This record gives sequence, C-alpha cells and structure tokens, in this order.
Amino acid sequence: MEKGKQCLRLDKFIVAVGAGSRSQAKTMVKAKRLTVNGQVAKKSDLAVNEQEDQICLDGEVLVYSEFDYLMLNKPAGVISATEDPQERTVLDLLPARYHRVAPVGRLDKDTVGLLLLTNDGHLNHNLLSPKKHVDKCYEVTLAAPCQPDYKEKMQAGVVLEDGYVCLPARIDWQDDIPHIAYLTIQEGKFHQVKRMFAALGNQVTHLKRIRMGSLVLDEHLAAGEFRQLTEEEVRQLKGKR
Repeated sequence: MEKGKQCLRLDKFIVAVGAGSRSQAKTMVKAKRLTVNGQVAKKSDLAVNEQEDQICLDGEVLVYSEFDYLMLNKPAGVISATEDPQERTVLDLLPARYHRVAPVGRLDKDTVGLLLLTNDGHLNHNLLSPKKHVDKCYEVTLAAPCQPDYKEKMQAGVVLEDGYVCLPARIDWQDDIPHIAYLTIQEGKFHQVKRMFAALGNQVTHLKRIRMGSLVLDEHLAAGEFRQLTEEEVRQLKGKR
C-alpha cells in the first residue's frame, strides 16, 4: 500500500468484514491463509487500504463495505439500543461484525417487527427527520373493535393525554376483522401508537411495525432474524431511482 493512503490494520479489516476476530486474524497469518495483493501477509497489524488493496482469505477475496444496512424482525423482550447494562439489546441478536450499526429510531420493548439498523448517519437522519414525513405503518391488535369514527379522528389529529395533537394519520381495517387495524403515522413520539388508541378509548394488545418508508418487513424473516438490504432497497430508502 502506498504511503499517505488511508489505512486500516489487517486484523481490524478481518473483524470489519466478519471473517474472524483479531486473535483469529493472527492465527490466519501464521497459517499463511491471508494474502494482500497476491503476497502472503506476514503480520496481522499490516496496514491495508480496504478500498484499493485486494485481500484474500484462502484465495477468496474479502470485500469491505463502508456502510451496513440491515433489516431485523425485532422480537419482543429486547430493547432498541446498542448497549445496556441490564437489558438485552437488538445488537445482541447480530454477529460481532455488525457492531458498527445502530437502530434507526426505536421500537418499544414489547413491540415487534421491522427495525432498520445502519451506520449510515445521513440516511438515519433523513428517515427520522420530522421534515421528511416518512411513513411508518403498524399492524395493531386491539382489545375492542375499531369504530366508524376512527378514520375521521385519526385524519383530524388525535389529541393525546398530555394535550399534544398528533399529525394526521391513516387507519384501515377489514370489516370482518375489526380488532386488527393498520395505522400509518409520520411521527415517533414515546409510546405514540398506544397513546393514540388510548385517547380513542381503546387498548393496544399487540403492536407490529410492518413498513418504514419504502422498506417493507420481509415475511420470510422469523422473529429475531435479520438480513442485509438489497441494493434496490437501499436506493429506494435514499430516494434514488
């Protein structure tokens, strides 16, 4: 690698691409399993350029990506945080290689469903900015059936118990399944969905987020499972066509 180029230690690169730990990288070097630009790596602290150098493990090229974009089907019982001294967090559900990501927004501990995690700060900001009006859609199971006036009240802006007036929201449900509603909001206040229905005299018994912006929860992901976003999903989230 040329001097003056931005560099990363080889062992840290191995961790970043999920190929192993730093101690495992040392073992790989001793076993002559790692090459940099065709040359066998002799030290695990070798400086490499992740964008320009070709780094191989057992002959297979390792690819470094600056940003990670993950879709998690969040289960109940974990909190939307990167670390917590007492509670299990969503990062505990991910392999160590994804230690750089953070949740985009929060889901309550007992709320399940779509949670986007990334280390792309610009995208994180755009998706959460109130000025962007990004839709968030929830499947809401209620204690009592939806009432005919819910649509009008949601559209007018529900007034919460503290006097806050919510932005207009859209609610839909099937007449034969009135206990399950689909609510689309553009805010993320504390316990907002639960508080909105409480203001209407109802109670949320189960809450699942199924969409955020253009990103829809993958129905093939079981609770606690995740996958990387496709390039098209990332482009759509960024508003690119």
